[in-house]
Amino acid sequence: MRSAQGTPSWLGAVNDRVGLSALLDHGPLTRNRICELVGVSKPTASMMMNRLIAAGVIEERGQVAGNPGRSATLYAARTDRPLGVAIVIEADELRAAVVDAAGGERPIVRTPLSRDPADRDAVREVAAAIRDASAAAGTDPSVVHTVCIGTAGYVDPGEEGTLFSETLPGWPVSGLRRILEAELGVAVFVENDVNLAAIAERQSGAGEGRDVFALLWLGNGVGASFDVAGDLHRGSFGGAGEIGFLPLSAAAQALDEHAVTSQDLAGAVAVRRIAAAHGLDDADHRSALDAIAASPERAAIVEEIGARVAHVSLPLLATLDPGRLVLAGPTAIVGGQPLAEAVERGIRSISRWYPEVVATRIDHDPVLHGARAFLTAKVRDDLLGTVARLSLS
Repeated sequence: MRSAQGTPSWLGAVNDRVGLSALLDHGPLTRNRICELVGVSKPTASMMMNRLIAAGVIEERGQVAGNPGRSATLYAARTDRPLGVAIVIEADELRAAVVDAAGGERPIVRTPLSRDPADRDAVREVAAAIRDASAAAGTDPSVVHTVCIGTAGYVDPGEEGTLFSETLPGWPVSGLRRILEAELGVAVFVENDVNLAAIAERQSGAGEGRDVFALLWLGNGVGASFDVAGDLHRGSFGGAGEIGFLPLSAAAQALDEHAVTSQDLAGAVAVRRIAAAHGLDDADHRSALDAIAASPERAAIVEEIGARVAHVSLPLLATLDPGRLVLAGPTAIVGGQPLAEAVERGIRSISRWYPEVVATRIDHDPVLHGARAFLTAKVRDDLLGTVARLSLS
């Protein structure tokens, strides 16, 4: 019996997948340009475009001037389906945006959230996010087939799917993905916010082009993510990088008598204490960071934070020994490269490790940025898989 591989239908499926990929990557193209990018003949390119038009995944989009007296048809990928919705949930706000297979920018919708568990409902909130994001993007919510929810915490991938998060009051503690998928009819991924920030750094930030890097998140809490050759190491139970609750060494505790855990030493409460010690506004984490950014004592404060972060980073260095450590999150954004340099000096002074420490290059909504990148890959794979199956049928 002859295998599908090597048959005309198999070759057609491969060509169609590559042709659609070229249109998603480069935007509208002529047949001649497709031939150059994909490496096929003009007749083959014509057959590819005809099959993809019949499949409803590309369309003719006008013409461009070619040789004298002639014009060439432009072909473009349709990005109105299938779609995904990227969702980021923080303590008091939900942000959502539609995602397509080409990774195009779509409007972000913001929804305030109650902190009262009685007012919260997972299915209702995600359904509203899909509806509102679709309305803002001018797209059909019925073609949304995948959702990525980024939040502080994680879901154990085991049979019970236990949720570990303090930012989702009133949501099911077990079976969250199963419940959402059954009620909404979409594939659901619940991803740790720090992991999504690492995806953003890998795609277009400080992790781009690196074989291995670790990301240390400095925000309300402290967390980490491990990127190994483009793959995130999440751990057997989904909790890799949850370093905020690790107890401190005696040397680290000596820096702050109030600190017992890594989060106590370098999280939001610690930043507010440092700001207050320098006579700055410490009403909340955000205002403390704003005050630090504008303070003439900024350099001294950043140096103090850096010494603390150096101690917090040691478990990451001992576990992964990365060549690059990326500092991300609100505190890291305010500290910038001076903070990275302070952390690098601190690490070398208290340990045997000497990684390159760099500041994040994604300084605006890195978690949503990462959720979009995560979903773009999922939507794209689904679309290309559908095209391949249609070509083989």
